[in-house]
Amino acid sequence: AGATAYNRGQILYRIAEMLEGRRDQFIAEVAAAGETASTVDAAIDRWVWYAGWADKLAQVYGNANPVAGPYFNLSAPEPTGVVGIVAPPDSALLGLVSVLAPVIVSGNTAVVLAAEERPLPAITLAEVLATSDLPGGVVNVITGRVAETAPWLAGHMDVNGLDLTGVADLDLATSLERDAAENLKRVTRPAATPVDWFTEPGIDRMVAYLETKTVWHPKGV
Repeated sequence: AGATAYNRGQILYRIAEMLEGRRDQFIAEVAAAGETASTVDAAIDRWVWYAGWADKLAQVYGNANPVAGPYFNLSAPEPTGVVGIVAPPDSALLGLVSVLAPVIVSGNTAVVLAAEERPLPAITLAEVLATSDLPGGVVNVITGRVAETAPWLAGHMDVNGLDLTGVADLDLATSLERDAAENLKRVTRPAATPVDWFTEPGIDRMVAYLETKTVWHPKGV
């Protein structure tokens, strides 16, 4: 959150280059999970797409508001804070990139619970992030059983948002959402139908974990 939007974009572009450099490794890892090379290429393209939004999001999501009175009224987006993410189990790399990149491009930090059955691409991505210019602690990847680890994320008072996209058990998702309400976390519930991760993304995931700060300033006489 402390980096400028332009700098954040440059860091994310560099990560995309590093992902490209380890393309063959990622292809081998997703192949073990029954996925094709096209998911790796799509994941890299998706990362680049989100990187391009870093210095544009505030222009699209922020605005100057018309008010009655001699004031400037400006609204600007600010990151929510720490977001817990349960990675999608059906797309170990493309799905992961699709939920992680929008969280950090908007200035948040993330704690990612890797896909329980397919954690290897997430671990390799963590290696890429650790050797990039991304500041330490911005993305934290953990592994474990969803039923055991996700409740810890949902109940932690220092976690400000929770993405439950990777929770397949809807009863568990409901329980996690209830736990998240203790400190009014923003929550993204699992999709009601299977997600096609190849579909072009919009800005919904980027703005899901943004707060709007509005400032009033007198125009003067």
